[in-house]
Amino acid sequence: MPIKLEIVTVERMLFSDDVDMVIAPGAEGVMGILPNHAALLTALNYGELIVRKKGQDDQSFAIGGGFMEVLPNKVTVLADVAEHADDINVQRAQQARDRAKNLLESGNLSMDDMVRAEAAIRRAMVRIKVAQKRRKQRPISQD
Repeated sequence: MPIKLEIVTVERMLFSDDVDMVIAPGAEGVMGILPNHAALLTALNYGELIVRKKGQDDQSFAIGGGFMEVLPNKVTVLADVAEHADDINVQRAQQARDRAKNLLESGNLSMDDMVRAEAAIRRAMVRIKVAQKRRKQRPISQD
């Protein structure tokens, strides 16, 4: 018996399907969610959210915070930022990471600017890791 998964960002519904398992970067660590899981509401960290469905390759998403509600037959992810691994532009993520690192190294930042730069680095690193992992599993065609 599958579980309904919805991944929602401020901009759009990113994913909606019946799945067999959800592996999410919870605030207390990585969590595996199966059908009939106990009800749960948790904060999400930056990390990789993996969707497993029998007979299909795993799908990976880079998640940047938010919340996850788990009910016995439904999981709703309300992500601050989320992107499917296949949609991640690694070069753009590397450029964002480098800009944020350079900003941190420049000094003379307010505490708010430092927090924003560190968050930008975390987001970029998650995006890079998820995209590179996905591409190793399934090479990109050279069309």
